[in-house]
Amino acid sequence: MSAAGDPHAGQPVLHAGAALEGARAAVVMLHGRGATAEDILSLRRPLAASGVAFLAPQAASRTWYPYSFLAELERNEPHLSSALRRVESLVADLERQSLPAERTVLLGFSQGACLACEFAARNARRWGGVVAFTGGLIGPPGTPRDYPGDLAGTPVFLGAGDPDPHVPRQRVEETAQVLRRMGAEVELRIFPGLGHSINDEELERARRMIAALR
Repeated sequence: MSAAGDPHAGQPVLHAGAALEGARAAVVMLHGRGATAEDILSLRRPLAASGVAFLAPQAASRTWYPYSFLAELERNEPHLSSALRRVESLVADLERQSLPAERTVLLGFSQGACLACEFAARNARRWGGVVAFTGGLIGPPGTPRDYPGDLAGTPVFLGAGDPDPHVPRQRVEETAQVLRRMGAEVELRIFPGLGHSINDEELERARRMIAALR
């Protein structure tokens, strides 16, 4: 597939924490629009736990898809499908390193949080966890959410401010409902006045999730 058809293929992946060989768990970290892999990887410090590998892929041109996550799905192609494939390839690499889905956490902020939620829903299985700092499932209002599969007790943390200029509270709440229906154990926290950012309480929730992986 050409670079135009698969823009995120071949983009770099940063790695910090434990070496993949011998790591007890992994966290795939997905940055927001206009940000970098270095930006999201900096969160590893408050999240760090022994034996955990942190991987952060870089989006082409610093964006996983060009329009709002609430836009028609077709408008965000081929970037959205390319982004989902990029996460899929990382997960496959981790599995080859004996780090299965149940010991892998999908974590993202903003656009990256939306990507993490959508990937987990489209690839339902028992994940080590899903952490979405200010994000939700992708697509316009009324998008069918008939994802197949079972999240089988996957722990999910959804945190967001209210109001948020990019991510409506209603979409975060809808995401919680959909993932619960798919069998996830969802914790939803709405923080009035937080803005489009991450607070210490959210980081602590994520840290506990990661620390619990064995």
